[in-house]
Amino acid sequence: MQSNVLSVLVHNQPGVLVRVAGMFSRRGFNIDSLTVGVTQDPDFSRITVTVRGNEAFVDQVKKQIEKLVEVVAVQILPLDHSVMRGMALLKVKAGDNRTEVLKLAEIFRANVVDISGTTVTLEITGDEGKINALAELLVPYGLLETIQTGLVALERGENTIYQYGERENYEQNVL
Repeated sequence: MQSNVLSVLVHNQPGVLVRVAGMFSRRGFNIDSLTVGVTQDPDFSRITVTVRGNEAFVDQVKKQIEKLVEVVAVQILPLDHSVMRGMALLKVKAGDNRTEVLKLAEIFRANVVDISGTTVTLEITGDEGKINALAELLVPYGLLETIQTGLVALERGENTIYQYGERENYEQNVL
């Protein structure tokens, strides 16, 4: 199944995330990643959702999200024409291998955010492949903990989510 990224512009108000996530839950749709943040206009937030499915499935998800009153616009981001980034923190048992771990961090442009006598914690940003590649290389050194954010994404070029703001079913409320 193909991974798909939807960008959802919503009114920045309490309960919106619950309503959007609840729509997925009620319909049995699984969310692979979810990221939310306020936009340059504090009245709006942007939700980036990653789901797996074919084109028909993603179109159905989009239509269901668009029915929520708090949703201003929904955009399916083209994977080959978008900038997508995630972030991860990776805690590694360093010990005698500290130099090798730091060299790997440098190669992947990861930042050292914490260091102790026995561990190194790295921060890496990039696409999922880059993050996973570094994590796999750190396993032999003793990868102790990882945490990863969901994707944030924007379409390349001049297109913005604001051009998707006109919806035909805006006044419909779906519970």
